[in-house]
Parts: sequence; structure tokens; C-alpha cells
Amino acid sequence: MSTQPRLPSAVPDQAPEFATVLAHAPVIPETFFDLYGEFWQRGIVDQRTKEICRMRNARVTDCGFCKRVRFGGARAAGLTEEEVATIEDGYAQRFGARETAALQLTDHIIGMPRDIPSEDLRRELQEHFSDPEIVEIALGVGLFMALAKVLITLGLEPQDMPVTVLPTPGS
Repeated sequence: MSTQPRLPSAVPDQAPEFATVLAHAPVIPETFFDLYGEFWQRGIVDQRTKEICRMRNARVTDCGFCKRVRFGGARAAGLTEEEVATIEDGYAQRFGARETAALQLTDHIIGMPRDIPSEDLRRELQEHFSDPEIVEIALGVGLFMALAKVLITLGLEPQDMPVTVLPTPGS
């Protein structure tokens, strides 16, 4: 985990942190976060499913910030800290078929996207999700990966951070 910012702050007299480093290119982060908010607020997949996919990405990419942030909408939808703790290898024994299919799709996108999906996973996804929902999950995982990798690459992960519940983006 890199906790040393690799770029200076773009804001005079402010420490290099996520917002102040991204301020070097203000239009792009603003546009990204508008899209991210749209994904969370106006999408068709429930916030609990989105959050478990986001948490799986965080565990696989090992993003310190992403692993410790929880979104309020998923909490309100019943996602518990005990469930979040089980989003590790072997999750299929802990989640139902619908959420397991979403997590398997997440794993394929993060790992070997050319191998997705197998016929079994394709059938499982289509049993639980519509085509638009599958597309939304896939695009969401791409957003999660992008944000995690930017945080890691720019050295913007926190040294130490407690689990923190934040308002769901776009709320």
C-alpha cells in the first residue's frame, strides 16, 4: 500500500491528498464523479449488489481506501460488516446464487476478462440479471477498478483508516 503521495497538491498551501492532487486536472475527476454518482443513484442494479462487487474489487486490488469505505445506500439495504468480511475467496458458500454470480463476473473482469463468461456463468448471470443489469455491473466494476488503481498509483491510500460509512456517491 502506498501512502506517500507521488504528486504534489495542485491547491496552494494544502497537503497532497486525493482531492488536491486530482485538482491538477479538475474537469476529468469532476466528470468521472458525475458518472460515478449516476451509476450509484440512477442505475437499475440494487446498491447492495453494486457494493459487494465494489468490495470484491477492493479486496482483489488491495486498495486501502476502497477496502475501508462503505456506502450508506448499501448499509441501508442491509449489507452488514459481517457480510463484507466474507467477500474473500470462497464467497460462493456465503452468498446466494444471484450475488455469487455478480461476484464471479467481478472476478473475471478484474482478472482475465477474455475468459468471460463461461457458459455456466453466462447462464447463471442470465438467470438472475437482465442484459442491461449485466452491462451495468460490468461497467461498475470498470469504474471501481479505475478509481482503486488511480488511488494506488498516485500514492493516495491512507496510512491507517477505520471502516468509514460515507454517503453513497451522487446522493
